[in-house]
Amino acid sequence: MHVIIHLHVFMNILHLISSKKEESPKIQKLKESCKDTATCPVSFPKDELRERLTPIQYKVTQEKGTERAFSGEYNKHNEEGSYRCVVCGNRIFTSEDKYNSQCGWPAFSNVLSQEAVTLADDTSHGMRRVEVTCSRCGAHLGHLFTDGPAPTGLRYCINSAALAFTKKTDDANKLMTKKIKSEL
Repeated sequence: MHVIIHLHVFMNILHLISSKKEESPKIQKLKESCKDTATCPVSFPKDELRERLTPIQYKVTQEKGTERAFSGEYNKHNEEGSYRCVVCGNRIFTSEDKYNSQCGWPAFSNVLSQEAVTLADDTSHGMRRVEVTCSRCGAHLGHLFTDGPAPTGLRYCINSAALAFTKKTDDANKLMTKKIKSEL
């Protein structure tokens, strides 16, 4: 009985310490520059998403779930190209900013543009974190931490299940096709 009481007291103290932790100025600045989550221009019916996405993709992007560490398709992925939101196709990260943080999930030191993501406070599971969502459709992608490499010092810790990868040659082909169509 005493062990349970001590454990409960310890967990409350731990929660107080983590919730009092000040947010870094870098994260505060990023939050100010990112879009508001209430203004997602694209939405999809939940039934359509359940049919189109795998169960883990749905759980991660729509229910703010997390895939098991070291289990994701893109954790040790090293091809050149871009990473897009699996729900709406919004281009968010490039392979140039991907690095091996050894955290168990794909990690990126930067986003393609601040407009691609929305940042919000996440106090779930007794922790204080910064949630990263797609600014186009609101899909949960992962979390942002300030323990990344220079020069940004950021680590976008992202679920593989929230991403779709496009090879660099595929990106170049799409841009060329778009340019040709616009000239016609």
